[in-house]
Order: sequence, then C-alpha cells, then structure tokens
Amino acid sequence: MSKILILAEHDGKTINPATLKCVTCAKAIPDALITVAVFGDDTAGVAAQAAAIAGVAKVLRIDRAENAHPLAAVLAPQVAALAADFTHVFGPSTSFGKDLMPRVAALLGVPQVSDLMAVVNAHCFRRPIYAGNAIITVEADPARKLVATVRVASFEAAAATGGSAAIEPKTLEVTLPTHTRYVGAKAGSTDRPDLQTAARVVSGGRALGSAENFKLLFNFADKIGAAVGASRAAVDAGYAANEMQVGQTGKIISPEVYFAVGISGAIQHLTGIKDARTIVAINKDGEAPIFEVADVGLVGDLFQIIPEFERLV
Repeated sequence: MSKILILAEHDGKTINPATLKCVTCAKAIPDALITVAVFGDDTAGVAAQAAAIAGVAKVLRIDRAENAHPLAAVLAPQVAALAADFTHVFGPSTSFGKDLMPRVAALLGVPQVSDLMAVVNAHCFRRPIYAGNAIITVEADPARKLVATVRVASFEAAAATGGSAAIEPKTLEVTLPTHTRYVGAKAGSTDRPDLQTAARVVSGGRALGSAENFKLLFNFADKIGAAVGASRAAVDAGYAANEMQVGQTGKIISPEVYFAVGISGAIQHLTGIKDARTIVAINKDGEAPIFEVADVGLVGDLFQIIPEFERLV
C-alpha cells in the first residue's frame, strides 16, 4: 500500500483547487491511502473542506501560531517530521509547493521529483522537460521516500464533495527556525478570478504597447468573467504586473479557454498554456508561432478585434 501525504494549500478560509488536483494524481496510484495535512493557526474550516474531498481517507490538522502564514522555512521541518509515516509526500507545483517541497526533500535527504503529469505506477511517473518539448519517464527508488510536486495543469480536480474523511488534530514536537519571519503581504485587489484556477483567461503580449492599453483586456475580461495574464515580454516591458506572467518562468495554467492577444508564441510562453482546452490567438502576424498551437486563429489588429468581441458579448 502507498501511504500518500498531500500538503494542503489554502488561504486560511478556503482550500486551493490545486490541492484537489494533487488528490486526483494520488488516486491514480494503485492501493493509495491518501492523507491531507492542513497547517495553520485555526484550520477547522479548511480541514472540513479537505475531509469532504472524494478519495481522502484522513485529514491531519497541525495548528500552531507559527503556522498562521505559510512560510516554507517554518513548515518544512514540520512536514519532514510528519512524513515519517508515509511513503509519498506530494505538494502542488504552485508558488506554495515550489517553495516548500525542495526544503522538505532536503531535510529528508531524498531527491525531489518535479512536475508529475502522469502516473505509471507507485514509483514511476511522467514529467515534462525542455520547456515541455519532451516528456520523460522517471522511476524513483522504491526503498526511499518519494517527495514530489504535482503539475496541477495536467490533472482535473477531484470532487470537492462526497468524501467523509476523519479529521485528527496532530501535535509535532519540532523546533522551528527563527531566522525567517512573516513581515507582510501585498496583493492587488480585484474581483477577477484567480489566474491559476480561472476557467477563462485573457492574456496580452508586447503588441499591446503600453500598460494603458492593457485596460482593453481588463474590460473584455470583466465582460466574460475571465482572469488576465501576460507574456514575459509584456511584464518585462512594464505593461503588466509580475504576478500576471504566464509561461515557463511564470504561471502554468489550464483554463477552458485561453485568449492569446498580441502574443507571438515563444516556446517559454507555450509551456504555460499547453494544457488549455481551447486556445484563441489574435495577432496581426499570420506567421506567428502561436497559430501553430491555436484552435482558433484570428489574423488582424487586436485594437479592432477586442472591442468587436466586447460588443458581441
């Protein structure tokens, strides 16, 4: 039997859909017994949500004041201690998981397997390399604990209801580091969906020409209930905020519909959207690489096409 520990990502109130996708990955492993660990200072609500996920056998609540904010330096020693009873430790390939899981692997003295995208068996997986241009099969040593991040764009979310897992408070006698402390967090206020979990995403590239012109995309996105992203070129040019970047060095997403507006389609950007269900490309250059992967392609001036789209919504 594979005893799998999944680290829940949450904001203190709601469990992140990335956690549900980790559960789907774990369920693909034969004879998997899935436990979800919820770290925080008051996790009753989030733990109840985790217990309702279909396929979860147990939820562990690790409540202590130091866990009020998800600092990797603080969580990693606790996860390493908790991992003793498990064969696998999974986290999502989000900013949370990419920050935390390497520390956990280092403390356990094992290598990390990154971006699991398909399960072959309990210790054999497929993952992308070369910016998603190739898929390799990796086999981990079954004699050692497996620490991995799950490429959430490659899995559907497990059902959020239907489960009835037991919830168990857990106390870990672990000395926590004091060299890292939470100072604060700043985030833009928006009513738009989260970029990593949105069903629709509208992204702009350098062809927008300015931050002011990005308002064109914001207006269209608001009309269709979409999140707004950007290419690295647009972010580097100062047209969009860093947290909007989609691609190899930004966010990996898998929306139902992805609008690539004025984006040429560099391989680094395509890596971030390869799992999108439908890609709509708008570019005045008919030879742009984005059209090679687009399901729908419109060759024309984005400053004319987007307002027309908006008028038709």
